[in-house]
Amino acid sequence: MPTPTGHTTAIRASRVIGTPVYSMSGEKIGEVEDVMLDKMSNQIMFAVVGFGGFLGVGEKYHPIPWASLDYEKNENGYVVPYTKEELEAAPSDTIHELSEDDGLKAREAAYSYYKVEPYWA
Repeated sequence: MPTPTGHTTAIRASRVIGTPVYSMSGEKIGEVEDVMLDKMSNQIMFAVVGFGGFLGVGEKYHPIPWASLDYEKNENGYVVPYTKEELEAAPSDTIHELSEDDGLKAREAAYSYYKVEPYWA
């Protein structure tokens, strides 16, 4: 079954991790570093997108609601509907800290900041 943009609804996590992420203007902002899963609801909590560093030094990790990432075949990556400035001001932390408190704090901060309808409501 295809998504509204014509993509398949199922994808292996190994294909997602490492995929580039672009802003609406086509600027590469980073890549998917990980995917946080909610085992109890069988939902994807958020994608962990890393950007802003050099060779892993100074890189920030941003929780971005999974529904905000739209795969663009021409870019061979995901496009998010946010500007670079919005992303730079967004909640970020270390990957370890994003998973503290079962990821709930990071999930709620991300959905609130990006104004995305929570899937758990």
